[in-house]
Amino acid sequence: MRKLIFIGFLVIGALVGLLSAAHDDWATRTVLGAVGALFGAATGGAVTGLGRSKKALPLESDAIPGMGVTSEDLVANFWRDKGRPPFMKPPEADSDPGSPR
Repeated sequence: MRKLIFIGFLVIGALVGLLSAAHDDWATRTVLGAVGALFGAATGGAVTGLGRSKKALPLESDAIPGMGVTSEDLVANFWRDKGRPPFMKPPEADSDPGSPR
């Protein structure tokens, strides 16, 4: 049933494109029909949800808690790591500005 609704939106979009160029040449009718079909396909896909996956997979399925890579670990250590992932911090600046490099 969802595919039938999707095809209906596709056809309606193509007809709107064709009717908007009813008094033009065939090239313009073809292009506007294709553009209308494109918009009809996008609308029909959004309405029927054909491109949507049924089951959302977890992003961190094999992450080990406490290793610093899960979102909970990043939130817990946000202030210590200054918002960066662990081991990705830039080197700290020298505390003594007069020290030789």
